Amino acid sequence: MSGAGSTRREIVVADVGGTHARFAIAEIAGGKCLSLGETTKLETADHASFQTAWEAFGSRLGRELPREAGIAIAAPIAGDTIKMTNNPWIIRPRLIAEKLGLDAHVLLNDFAAVAHAVDGVGEEHLLHVTGPDKPLPEEGIISILGPGTGLGVAALLRENGRSHVIPTEGGHADYAPLDSVEDRLLAALRDKHNRVSVERVVAGPGFRTILEVLAVLEGRPVPKGSDPELWTLALSGKDSLANAALDRFCLCLGAVAGDVALTHGPGPVVIAGGLGYRLREYLPQSGFAERFVSKGRYRELMSAQPVKLITHPEPGLFGAAAAFAKANS
Repeated sequence: MSGAGSTRREIVVADVGGTHARFAIAEIAGGKCLSLGETTKLETADHASFQTAWEAFGSRLGRELPREAGIAIAAPIAGDTIKMTNNPWIIRPRLIAEKLGLDAHVLLNDFAAVAHAVDGVGEEHLLHVTGPDKPLPEEGIISILGPGTGLGVAALLRENGRSHVIPTEGGHADYAPLDSVEDRLLAALRDKHNRVSVERVVAGPGFRTILEVLAVLEGRPVPKGSDPELWTLALSGKDSLANAALDRFCLCLGAVAGDVALTHGPGPVVIAGGLGYRLREYLPQSGFAERFVSKGRYRELMSAQPVKLITHPEPGLFGAAAAFAKANS
């Protein structure tokens, strides 16, 4: 049977995070994303609202935008007003169609979009990190988490040939230190934030705090630079203190990933997020794997779970397109 869902058509896709808003034109048909056009990345700080950023994308594209869209936002999709955690924009779901001139759209959490991407990409976009080197299972639950400006967490349930995406706010669970260095880290963060979530540690801004704690421990000055510059320094391997902070970040990420896997299943894990992608070469050789499986009586069970990293360059946009296509097939 043919229908609207089987017809090839273009839609706008957007992936709105704390630092950047990404836009592209996607082609969909048959409940799937067939292709993704060139990405336009805008700084959220340079635009007053999502609507003005949308208009800026249209101006750059130089053509009339399609009247259908898949929109992923780094916030819980609930209520009449969406206030983003790491972005001052306020989005009112009921007004989206009117403000953007849309006939149809899907609005979803950004990591729900990434979960749709994990479900839709091929194995060529899934890099092995640790555990058994085998494809993701066709049945069961898969956890997706990724560090960026914040820490996104979602779950993908595959059951009886169907896939169900479950958005969560697991990045805001309490942080649990596992050694004396991390006790210091928790104390430093508690002084700033009172309650310390895992997002305060294993997301982009958390790296600076780790670096500062290690600097105090050694009586050394903290390397200068913005957060992105410090990340670049750490990944370059040119500064021993920054490299030690990177090792600690990977240890903490492994522990959190293991906790998320236990909470959801346990089952396989896929690492995503902007920082996840930057860590794709470093993570497999770090202490991530040991911390992931170090769950006491469940060590053997955790050792049986594959951990992969999605290497698709724009999983949020791809997933937003896939979610719209699936909802309109």
